[in-house]
Amino acid sequence: MNRLLNLLTVLLIPIITFTSCNQNGTSSDAFGNFEATEIMVSALASGQLTSFNIQEGESLEANQVIGLVDTIDLSLRKAQLFSQKQAILSRMVAVNAQIAVNDQQLVNARVDQERIHNLLADRAATVKQKDDIDGSIKLIERQMAATRAQLESIRSEATALDSQVTQINESIRKSTIINPQKGTVLSKYAEPGEVISFGKPLYKLADLSVLELKVYVSGGQLSNFAIGDEVDVIIDKSKNELAQLKGKVSWISSTAEFTPKTIQTRDERVELVYAAKVRVNNNGQLKIGMPGEILFKR
Repeated sequence: MNRLLNLLTVLLIPIITFTSCNQNGTSSDAFGNFEATEIMVSALASGQLTSFNIQEGESLEANQVIGLVDTIDLSLRKAQLFSQKQAILSRMVAVNAQIAVNDQQLVNARVDQERIHNLLADRAATVKQKDDIDGSIKLIERQMAATRAQLESIRSEATALDSQVTQINESIRKSTIINPQKGTVLSKYAEPGEVISFGKPLYKLADLSVLELKVYVSGGQLSNFAIGDEVDVIIDKSKNELAQLKGKVSWISSTAEFTPKTIQTRDERVELVYAAKVRVNNNGQLKIGMPGEILFKR
């Protein structure tokens, strides 16, 4: 009986040891935590937040309209500018009519000028008549130049108003809150009815379909993997069970750094380590901040 117990003890010790090693992670090559690229979406306009229809944990599509900042003041300013432009266009019509009158006056005066010059050559007109018609033509030309300058000034005013309308249209466009990219709402910082200012953070967004496991390796491990290599990623599936996923090395730091206090490496507390990131497709199991381990392909 004692010999049987001794034999069972010998057989069970390696199994227990193997299980213990897998649970405490000593067989893994590197350790770290999952992270995602987080985007802080801020307000592009100031005013009262009339609608903001998102919830934390909600999935959003790219270019999805999710809220609106009040645009009443902008719309009133735009209407006022349109009224001002209509008044300017009315002045432009009057000036154009004056230009047409001046053009006809100039045509008539030049006909008279030619007639008087011919009469003067035949000594049937006086020099004073010639001087008077020549002076009249110069006066009409000056009037035409002044009227055209007035027309250009009116056009400049209209162009300035158009620029203001364009700015208001852009402000109205920015008052519509549009989600910039596909992702999940991590945090929400504003509620409908609040008065917000330009640049105020509205919500935090991240694409959780792919997460990156940031790990730290010693210098001696750098030769075991390279960017683009596939590695095995190990996570806790339950308290006593592990799950294995596939990942791909996406980044390796080119400079060493001192080991972060919260990170372990295979060589425990080595002084200098290199950061690396492993991209892992998220099937819903992975969460930001969740610990993970990697095993190099050998």
